[in-house]
Amino acid sequence: MKLYDLTLSGNCHKVRLFLSLIGQPVELVPVNLLAGEHKQPAFREINPRGQIPVLEDGDFRLGDSQAILVYLAQRYANEWYPQDAETQGHIANWLSFAANEVQHGPATVRLGKLFGRPIDEPLAQARAASALRTLERHLAQHAWLAQTSEPTIADIAVYPNVALGGDGGLDLAAYPALQAWFARVRALPGYVGMPGL
Repeated sequence: MKLYDLTLSGNCHKVRLFLSLIGQPVELVPVNLLAGEHKQPAFREINPRGQIPVLEDGDFRLGDSQAILVYLAQRYANEWYPQDAETQGHIANWLSFAANEVQHGPATVRLGKLFGRPIDEPLAQARAASALRTLERHLAQHAWLAQTSEPTIADIAVYPNVALGGDGGLDLAAYPALQAWFARVRALPGYVGMPGL
């Protein structure tokens, strides 16, 4: 199994973290985003969207961190993706939240601050604040995002780009329920961090 990866990417870290949690070995293949390697024809043969992460599992190849989490859980660790309709509905909701509210909020703020990328900072800050408030309200009532007794891939999808919000100057200490959830994730057997976590 191979993962086309960038160490500082929150989206790549979701996959690295999940693979570690389920004890699945992987070969990391670094992709130099700063040099634009992901937009070159050779990489577009791997992922026509020109994005990372990309997972190769034998002859199967898949991009998008949320899709990769679903695949890995279904194939190797289905306890992280329970099969009842209600739980799967909750998980799908949080995977969408990770790809939308978190990506366009905390992750975008971090992208602007850490990598100097041009962003609409007031808009990204407003989206980040809204996402953090949503998570705080939910986590004040539930230990895990999908309202389960154990973590699911929903937690892994949302965690990195929110927990890395401090890199973008977000005051995460103002959210006690969020902090408690961070601690629960970090206490999971097999947890691995990354720079900023």
